Amino acid sequence: MPISETNAMIAGMTPKLQPGRWVYCHSADATEVSPDAFALIREKEGATLILPYDAAKSAGHDVRVVMALITLDIYSDLEGVGLTAAVASTLAKNDISCNVVAAYHHDHIFVAEGDADRALMALTALQQTAQTDAKNRPQT
Repeated sequence: MPISETNAMIAGMTPKLQPGRWVYCHSADATEVSPDAFALIREKEGATLILPYDAAKSAGHDVRVVMALITLDIYSDLEGVGLTAAVASTLAKNDISCNVVAAYHHDHIFVAEGDADRALMALTALQQTAQTDAKNRPQT
């Protein structure tokens, strides 16, 4: 069952750094699909693919911007309000750029590879604050 209440999503998000290095790539051919792609997004300008570094490099894509992937290990409701905003705000306060990809079961946060550890620490601290708030909230 998806979680939709804002504080419950944040308190339960359990950010996990995933293995691998990722690259956002562009292809003018919006029909290009790679079996290695984490995501494929079609836009009028072409396709954006999120590929593992090695697959992107071997396909000749620009690999100068390497990303790390943090998955929020909670089944968040696609109609839930506030999780993306809380994550993005927390990372912004720590001067960390992020790109969020929402999937059916989880949210996935891409950050610059060099910011991965700081991002994970910031998101874990956000989660802990939400857990403390939930414990201290009066029961109704």
